Amino acid sequence: MKHTSAPESRTVLGSAGAVVLIAAALTLQCAQAAPATTPEPPSATAAAQRARTISSALGTSAAGFYYDAPRNKLVVNVTTTAAVAKVRGAGAEAKIVKHSLTSLNAARATLKQKAAIPGTSWAMDPRTNQVVVVADRTVKGDRLAQLKKVTASLGDRVVLRQSAGTLRPLIAAGNAVWGNGARCSLGFNVIRDGRPYFLTAGHCANAVRNWSASQGGPEIAVTETGSFPGDDFGIARYTDAGIAHPSRVDLYNGSLQPIGKVGDAIVGERVRRSGSSTHVRTGDVTAVEVTANYQEGAVDDLVQAGICAESGDSGGALFDGDTALGLTSGGRGNCLLGGESFYQPVREALEKTGSHLG
Repeated sequence: MKHTSAPESRTVLGSAGAVVLIAAALTLQCAQAAPATTPEPPSATAAAQRARTISSALGTSAAGFYYDAPRNKLVVNVTTTAAVAKVRGAGAEAKIVKHSLTSLNAARATLKQKAAIPGTSWAMDPRTNQVVVVADRTVKGDRLAQLKKVTASLGDRVVLRQSAGTLRPLIAAGNAVWGNGARCSLGFNVIRDGRPYFLTAGHCANAVRNWSASQGGPEIAVTETGSFPGDDFGIARYTDAGIAHPSRVDLYNGSLQPIGKVGDAIVGERVRRSGSSTHVRTGDVTAVEVTANYQEGAVDDLVQAGICAESGDSGGALFDGDTALGLTSGGRGNCLLGGESFYQPVREALEKTGSHLG
């Protein structure tokens, strides 16, 4: 997806920068064809779109992809030399790896079946061609032994790491939105059925019915639905439908970032997050399609970034320039010692709530 905070009223009514943490088609060239002259992706957003098209065409030879930001290169992992030629013909860089996406997904399915232990998360790292499992400090004793047994059975497809932090959704008691003693961050202002709404984290929406722009202030929105666990998004309807709420993110430096597009995050992408507790933070996407096993239950298909987040940041915006990417879900660690955070993809939230950017 910090500095001097803007007035809370502006955050809710004209910005999408608050967060709460309780936490057509691309035809592939044949092997004999000359490489395409299409220029390298101009951005991570464009690379992500191209990568999905290429991977779909590769079928079982596909093994993930990532964005090499310093070189502005899309890298696509493959398992056969024939696939290398196809990737190059489509204008990307190919890398031969050992494990196919099918094999890595099978490993993830085993983890979900046998090791869905609260305090753990896992994701496929395309740069190492492995599924990385992380256990927080609450995973110990018999549960840790079980986790080690399952990961060992999956061989070099999986690597197990342990974290001193605690995996949790981040909600606190801004530009912030408040309700029922809880504080969260507003994600993105959206439109549904011609009326103004905002998106936030599902665990926030489930905890709060009536929202205010300040602690104990007048109601400005009402939750309509929240989805958590499984997903982590919620949507709230502004009670005054006559006020415009453009899609903008508060940068906590006196300026706002207009949001006009929705994108899919890609590993290696440089992103920013805005939240009511720790304001604007920058980092890289480290994984996508992540499973986080919170104490409340598992949430799948999250985006993971090397960005710290703390209580009250939940629901906040993850973005890249004018492109909306995610809603803050949870994290491990903190902004003093360092940490990582997880995000609900915005595209899915928009589709499932029937809303769109304003």
